[in-house]
Amino acid sequence: MTRSTTDEAAVPPLPSPKERRRLREAKSLSEDEVAAAVGVTRATVRSWETGRTSPRGRKRALYAKLIAPEPPVKPAAKPTVVTAKAAAAGARPAADRPAEPAAAPAAADPPEAPALPEAPPPPSDPRAGAGTADGPSGAPEAPGRPSGAAEAPGERRTSPAEALDERRISPCEAFDELYARTAPGLVRQTYLLSGRRALARESVERAFELAWQRWPEVAVDRDPAGWVRAAAYEYAMSPWHRLRRTHRHPDAPPTEPGKRALFDALLDLPPAYRRTLLLYDGVGLDLPETAAETEASTPAAAGRLMTARAAVAERLPELAEADSPAEQSALLHDRLGGLARAEHVPVPRPARAVRTGSENKARLWTRAAVAGVALLIAVTGLTLHTAPTHYEQPISPPERVGGVPPRGGPQKLTAQDLKLQKSLGERLAHGPERLVPELR
Repeated sequence: MTRSTTDEAAVPPLPSPKERRRLREAKSLSEDEVAAAVGVTRATVRSWETGRTSPRGRKRALYAKLIAPEPPVKPAAKPTVVTAKAAAAGARPAADRPAEPAAAPAAADPPEAPALPEAPPPPSDPRAGAGTADGPSGAPEAPGRPSGAAEAPGERRTSPAEALDERRISPCEAFDELYARTAPGLVRQTYLLSGRRALARESVERAFELAWQRWPEVAVDRDPAGWVRAAAYEYAMSPWHRLRRTHRHPDAPPTEPGKRALFDALLDLPPAYRRTLLLYDGVGLDLPETAAETEASTPAAAGRLMTARAAVAERLPELAEADSPAEQSALLHDRLGGLARAEHVPVPRPARAVRTGSENKARLWTRAAVAGVALLIAVTGLTLHTAPTHYEQPISPPERVGGVPPRGGPQKLTAQDLKLQKSLGERLAHGPERLVPELR
């Protein structure tokens, strides 16, 4: 029995792997519970959430229904009240009136984002969020959101694709808006992660070049700024930069003792711990989102965060004197923001230059690939043209043979031998005289 393609088309499309994990943890579901409900193993659920595989058929429908977000409760409609005077005048209720066309909202310029966005206070203990679904109390502030602007309960993040439909802007304008809102602050964040100003700028520009090459994918992402941030962090943390002479050693630390101690403490942390601390206490992500972006489990991210805080607290006395982890996180957020704003980080190139550079690189790689294929075809054709059509056995090279005895043969005949030979040749042989020697 073949499966109809209409059954798979009826299943709603699944969100991104990172969003699948967030939705599961938002419903307080563990991997074992989801695996038991769908009928698969825990490793299969983990591969679905990391993007290695994707469910199909009946399991896809069950998994999509299991992690689907609950629809928001719509407020009850207010009863229509018509006054006696309005009824006498023949006025109709508002519900019966024809809908007036709504005016298109004017496109407002996005506010400039700070170096490190403000984050709500984390929970009293990071380990408390490791076993829960929501992690720290309060939603994290989206990258690029101005300081102090909280997200409403029913509000959701608007992707550049939705903004493109609402405001009727081109992909270039949407990319430029995302770049202008997030690039300056992202360069400062990457500087705190790597300790190298030039590498921070290079990482951010390369991440945006990659985003422009994959803009159809990035535009529909739930968090485009997070997509670019993850790409920039991955490039900045690559160990291959140690082979480059310009990025072999970090830049000079700040001159102020407090900022210098924080700078040294950050660079002494392992890269994974440094990234977890920067995302949670610096950027303001909650614990599940931090774990998803660092490709770790939520308990592992909580353990890295506590270890990193303890290591930094040894360098900063005021951080060790904090009464609670919430105060410690707020103080560390202020110190990281102050360190990022105090340093003179290079300004990234304009968005148009980044787009042009991305297109030029893509065009160059395309031409190189076409040239390589053409060269391979030419070499193959030349080989087929010059190759022999049949097999010719090669002639063995000559070799000197050793160990052979010298050539032998009869000795030189003497005069008597010659005379005997001549007499034998002249005489006729008849009868036994030939056989019996003549005795004399």
